[in-house]
Amino acid sequence: AQAKPLAHPEPSGHRPHASSTAEAMGKAAKGGKKLPSAPLAERKKKVAKNPLFEKTPRNFRLGGDIQPKRDLTRFVRWPKYVRLQRMKKIMIMRLKMPPAINQFNMTIDKNQAATLLRLLKKYTPETNEAKKNRLMEQAQAKKDGQESKSKKPQVIKYGLNHVTTLIEQKAAKLVVIAHDVEPIETVCWLPALCRKKDVPYCIIKGKGRLGMLVHKKMASCVALTTVRQEDKSELDKLAENFKAQ
Repeated sequence: AQAKPLAHPEPSGHRPHASSTAEAMGKAAKGGKKLPSAPLAERKKKVAKNPLFEKTPRNFRLGGDIQPKRDLTRFVRWPKYVRLQRMKKIMIMRLKMPPAINQFNMTIDKNQAATLLRLLKKYTPETNEAKKNRLMEQAQAKKDGQESKSKKPQVIKYGLNHVTTLIEQKAAKLVVIAHDVEPIETVCWLPALCRKKDVPYCIIKGKGRLGMLVHKKMASCVALTTVRQEDKSELDKLAENFKAQ
């Protein structure tokens, strides 16, 4: 008798054929057998829709709804003057600054500035209308053969050339220089001249603030030559403080 060949044992991970699996599933379906649901699966609750409020989702694709407004500050093409002042600020921070220009960063503090501006406001120059009326009164009084009562008011002097002349003549009692004059070369020598002529000076923030005092947009510097008797002590006190700085 011939020896039969040995049958190979099936490997432990042997899977049944695909056709047999499909047959088993088919039988289960025919029998109507229900598979058990997952034990920890959450059941979705049906939310009752309110017929008054319909969902109208927006479509932001091409040709769809208008896009919402976003903050586009980062992408704005700013005007040239804004770009220049920003570039200048960065350049000043990075470069070494000579003392003649750096002194314009050492401005007087808020309280001193408020006191000074309060004093200067008392001596704002008269407007064109007020000057015209004063001169008309003087002319009328002269015509009638009387002495005119209205005198020329004591006012602050402004304009770089005028203030420079007053400093050189030592007629200025107090000089106020703006810190943000553009270009700075126009006034960077003025503090040195004040020190040479022994005239008290200070550097204040804002050429616009000085301009408001003299009915202009801005003023690079103003000077006080005379003050009334009641303001003399206040002027002397400010002059002493500024000389000490």
